[in-house]
Amino acid sequence: MGRHSRDGPYSMTEHVILLHGLWMRGFALGLLHRRLMEEGFRVHRFDYMSVAAKQERVLARLHASMLDYAPGPVHLVGHSLGGLLALRACLEAQDLPPGRIVCLGSPLKGSAAARAFARLWRGGEVLLGHNRELLELGLEAWKGPREVGVIAGCMPIGLGAMLSPISGEHDGTVAVQETQVPGLAAHCVVETSHTGLLFSAEVARLTAHFLREGRFDPPMKGAS
Repeated sequence: MGRHSRDGPYSMTEHVILLHGLWMRGFALGLLHRRLMEEGFRVHRFDYMSVAAKQERVLARLHASMLDYAPGPVHLVGHSLGGLLALRACLEAQDLPPGRIVCLGSPLKGSAAARAFARLWRGGEVLLGHNRELLELGLEAWKGPREVGVIAGCMPIGLGAMLSPISGEHDGTVAVQETQVPGLAAHCVVETSHTGLLFSAEVARLTAHFLREGRFDPPMKGAS
């Protein structure tokens, strides 16, 4: 079976840019990088200073990277904060190449854990950096031109749950309901933790399927 759809709009070489989350660096994306390469994509890791760098600077660099890989499709896959930045980068830009976005455990509706961290820990708001507002408030809805798919985790192990109770199903840091906003093309839940989203073979498979088809296959039972 071929790795790419022969009849769809993304039949040429497809690039994928991976964006890590808060307090992480690009090396954390290594396993996901390899798995998406095995799916046939040209994969690139976008490394940025998640606390120190100004958001405008990060988005400008991301736009430049996307244009470097044009004119073929350039997809974005972002973990947590990385998914929010991917959406911000593609909300209004009209000169970018085509592609889709997958957000992994991203608090699109805003993060209760981030709000609790800023409130409870001295200097917490400083440790959230220039993306504090985006993390705390998120987006009301997705209204950009790209199809967006979200994969949420439901294994409740993580720092966020220690800081403050998280309502409903959650991945230890982000509630499943926080990953859902109007305008998404697809949404699914996998039994893994927030960090585990980066290491799950099932998440990588679902991500590749959405980038090619614009939808998710049903998750395999018990997969992580």
